[in-house]
Amino acid sequence: MKLIVCLDDNNGMMFNNRRQSRDRVLIENVLELCEGEKLYTNEYSAKLFPENSVEITDCIEIIGNAYCFVENFTVNEENVEEIIVYKWNRVYPVDTYFNIDLKNWTLTEMVDFEGSSHEKITREIYVR
Repeated sequence: MKLIVCLDDNNGMMFNNRRQSRDRVLIENVLELCEGEKLYTNEYSAKLFPENSVEITDCIEIIGNAYCFVENFTVNEENVEEIIVYKWNRVYPVDTYFNIDLKNWTLTEMVDFEGSSHEKITREIYVR
């Protein structure tokens, strides 16, 4: 699976029981990255995306090259082949941390872009 997450500088995924991923430009970037392939996410996160652009699932059983966007739960690293991280380049109070240590992965791409809510969002792509 190709896992997509949004993190703060301390690997926080949620803060004050709120998502860190609400940015219109970031969502557009995620959909462009998927290049028309189905994007899987849970019901909580599906609200971020245009109707019919995601398939609702818990992402636990997904294997292969499917894209899975997560923000309020963690996944088993065993099924993950690639991790796409969107970083806010900020620190927020954190309720949920990302559970995969990226030090064990290889960074293959880093791109900065301006979001609708943040002047700078960094997209990093990691592979095994």
